[in-house]
Amino acid sequence: MDHIEIELKFHISDFDDLRGRFLDLGALCIRRQTLEINARYDTGDNRLLERHCLLRLRKDVGATLTFKSPPPTAGTRFKRFRELEVGVSDFDTMEAILNALGYRRRQTYEKWRETWQAEGVTLCLDTMPFGRFLEIEGEPDAIMLMVRDLGLQWDRRILYSYLGIFEVLREKEELPFRDVTFDNFKAVSIPFERHCHRFETGGTDGR
Repeated sequence: MDHIEIELKFHISDFDDLRGRFLDLGALCIRRQTLEINARYDTGDNRLLERHCLLRLRKDVGATLTFKSPPPTAGTRFKRFRELEVGVSDFDTMEAILNALGYRRRQTYEKWRETWQAEGVTLCLDTMPFGRFLEIEGEPDAIMLMVRDLGLQWDRRILYSYLGIFEVLREKEELPFRDVTFDNFKAVSIPFERHCHRFETGGTDGR
């Protein structure tokens, strides 16, 4: 399916409190917490990255191939991107096809995701190796209404991708690895609050 995806994120300290607010608003949990293993692919000279594009193969309860690219028109209020996505039956075979086409796995990143559905929006509680986040996806008016109803501060929204956030953290904290896995972060302590100002108030990396 091909569409323009519209979303934003907030850094969250307490998921339990947020779940209570979801229930008060009549939201339904449509997928319990699930581990996602994502692999990013590119050419040897990173042509996709240079074009701010993402080619991703994800494994959770199934396998999904996704291509993301910049939209015809961007903005600073929301993160927008064009997305092509298709389910595949076999992760390993799809990776072999990508390799045969000249794409190699350049980065792996993991997250635990819990998905809720509310009127007009999808709400994702994401646990990354470097912090917890709420992602809200939907049409602009519905997103803004949900931000208000959840009592979140609009000027603390984040438009960075998770990989974009990691690249900033990697540089600032001089991290020696590129894969965003829970194992890699076991020996690393990064209080995300120390870096919030780098990402909030609509900062964006375009990825």
